[in-house]
Amino acid sequence: MRAFTIHGSRVAEIAIPTPDALEALPGPHAGFLWLSFTRTELAQWQLALQSAVQRLCDVQLVDLHISDLLNQQLPSRFDYTSQYDLLVFHRLGEATPTTDSAGDNKLLPSGKRGPTVLRRLDTHPVGFAVLDQMLLSVHPDGCSLRDSYAQRLLAAGGGVSPATAGATPDARSAGARGVPGNSADLMLRMVNHMVDGFLSLRRELTHQLDHWQTELLNPKARFANWSTLLDARQALHKLDEICDDQRSAIQDWIEALKNWPQSDVHLSHHERDLLQVRSRDVLEHIDRVVHHVRQLEQNAETAVQIHFNAQSHRTNEVMRTLTVLTAVFLPLNLIAGIFGMNFEFIPLLHRSNGFWLAVGTMALTAFVLVVFFWRKRYLERSAR
Repeated sequence: MRAFTIHGSRVAEIAIPTPDALEALPGPHAGFLWLSFTRTELAQWQLALQSAVQRLCDVQLVDLHISDLLNQQLPSRFDYTSQYDLLVFHRLGEATPTTDSAGDNKLLPSGKRGPTVLRRLDTHPVGFAVLDQMLLSVHPDGCSLRDSYAQRLLAAGGGVSPATAGATPDARSAGARGVPGNSADLMLRMVNHMVDGFLSLRRELTHQLDHWQTELLNPKARFANWSTLLDARQALHKLDEICDDQRSAIQDWIEALKNWPQSDVHLSHHERDLLQVRSRDVLEHIDRVVHHVRQLEQNAETAVQIHFNAQSHRTNEVMRTLTVLTAVFLPLNLIAGIFGMNFEFIPLLHRSNGFWLAVGTMALTAFVLVVFFWRKRYLERSAR
């Protein structure tokens, strides 16, 4: 469990070694608190957490929302009460060895043969409870998102983590965007960070599908990765559904944000506008993910269709050539069959030049037929 106090541009981490230490957690005063748990920690600390939230914010978390935060299979969704908002959002990033064990949340479960980049994608949900002066986030066990963003936040706020005391922060990661001004702003930044985690994987995924398209459209190659391609299409379809849930959740959040009371003492008019802008930015990033995923699905489907159309066209060309050759040799077989009959009197049979006359007739017939079929463009090859 990690706890942070954020006040203005200052960020400080508070050591909370045991659930009992939550009772001594100081109030946020003019700033706000960020309490971050893993699901295992939340299951063990939920009673102490409820007591601390009640003491600090005079709010009681609904038991059903606690169950939602502990649920590893819950899709992205948004819910609210009169005192706080709840957002569950699936992260789209690279899985860690700890999260790999939960195959139900993987785009490609164990045994599937899709691209490596899809097998690395982790889709575990991250839960947020947004209060006026506190943000409660619940992450899957082994999730690196919390630690990486906490380090960026500490660097941006000039704070020092008890776990990383003495470490030198990267100046570039010190947060050109500054420190979030409220709990909702922090939640949106983390959600945006999760969406950007998938956007960074687009190049590798596109490269893999482009490679398959090249093989599918190569007339000299024999494509054999049908099971892998099918698994990839199924994973992309599942990813499309996840992104649709994400989009619906953020849209519900935006609609709820519009209905926040104007007399809210914790948010100024400028801060409310910033939340609107940042929410629309997150929604635009999700739309980019949805557009890219659907484009990959469409490209894969188009490549498969073109592949089968090309194979069908090639088969038609082969059959056309064989048909023309059969048509050319059919009259030759007729002439050969006539002169092969067992009759005593057959024209040209006893002439010294009869053989050459028959061969000449057959050659002339074949030549005329070849010219005829060529003029009909039955023997032309399609341009590649």
